Amino acid sequence: MKIEEIKEGNAPTSITAPQDASPTAPASTLNPTAPAETAIDADDALMDALANSSIAADMKGKSVDEILAEINKSPLFMTELEENDDIAALQALAYEGTALEVATGFKERGNEEYVVKGYKDAKEFYTKGINVLLLEVRKRQTGEKTEDNGDKEEVKKQIAILETSLVNRAACNLELKNYRSCIQDCTSALKINNKNVKAYYRSSKALLMLDKIVEADDACARGLEIDPENKALLGVAKELVKKNEMIAAKKKKEIEREVRKRTEEITLRTALKARGIKVRRTEQPPEMEDARIQLVPDPVDPTSTLSFPAVLLYPLHLESDFIKSWGEMEPMGHHLDYILPVPWDRAGEYTPANVECYMETLKGGLVKVGRKVTLLKVLSTGNVEVVDEVVKVFVVPKTKAAAWVIDFKTKKAAGK
Repeated sequence: MKIEEIKEGNAPTSITAPQDASPTAPASTLNPTAPAETAIDADDALMDALANSSIAADMKGKSVDEILAEINKSPLFMTELEENDDIAALQALAYEGTALEVATGFKERGNEEYVVKGYKDAKEFYTKGINVLLLEVRKRQTGEKTEDNGDKEEVKKQIAILETSLVNRAACNLELKNYRSCIQDCTSALKINNKNVKAYYRSSKALLMLDKIVEADDACARGLEIDPENKALLGVAKELVKKNEMIAAKKKKEIEREVRKRTEEITLRTALKARGIKVRRTEQPPEMEDARIQLVPDPVDPTSTLSFPAVLLYPLHLESDFIKSWGEMEPMGHHLDYILPVPWDRAGEYTPANVECYMETLKGGLVKVGRKVTLLKVLSTGNVEVVDEVVKVFVVPKTKAAAWVIDFKTKKAAGK
């Protein structure tokens, strides 16, 4: 095997709210500026007089059968379900009073817990009340006898309490950061009354927390269409503006980073090609963290200096040293002078003046590299390639170099 020698010299990247009766979609809410507020609905007026409740206006002109049909469109209210442990337990409970009275009691207990920030307990009370009323809905659907005996006013009151309990449970889920459950409760409440402003507010708030800006904006806009002066919704609208600006700014930076990365890659390839340096990547490149071939000081300037990670291999002792950055114009001796001698060399064989350095060629041979030869001169010959972005240099004592070269040749011939 012929050993070439390079002598010293000069080098050459929703909540979509239920369908409104209005055919016109609400406007975007990405501009309001008022502060946000939130509160639990005690629903006293609803219990005092149905005529003054929010659901009464929405039920106007609808029969109870129509309202129940609307309720059954939501999975939460579907009553054609198989028996389960929860329903069986509810049936077995000996609650005192009618379903409406029991559900109202649970709602009030939930309100009390919410006021003192007992959100988990409040949620449980609201859930119990909701389940009691859903059981009545189930009975009506299956033809079983219900406590209201067909009294439509009683049914309306039950539905009103169900709506309120759902919205209040949504408030608990919002506080507990159960954002998807909050959205589900609001969606169910809006199936009953698509003018429930609190449901729009809480769903928009939860959607905002999930970074679903478009859906949150839609829910907020629908709420403001009903109550344009609602402070809570105006507050969400203001948050939406800020969040939208943040996301836009973040996206812009990501795009700029990708453009910069792509530009750096193209510039690096151009610089390598211009210098006649060959590079190759294998299927399993080594992990080197941030060590890589790069142009310094400016990665987008092809006239900047190329810098390479390099490893000095000591094959006779199975040792190595890693050089994170080897500038193309730096000679071999520059690195040998601060690396040698090495601590494991007890015989004192590895000194800058007493070693020879070799690099493997494309054809599997060796090229000897002198102390004053720059890295660029070696790589620009076209006989050596940089594999996986790492320059590899074999370092052996002069007295043992000839024997090592023969051994290297023998192993290459044997395919080792």
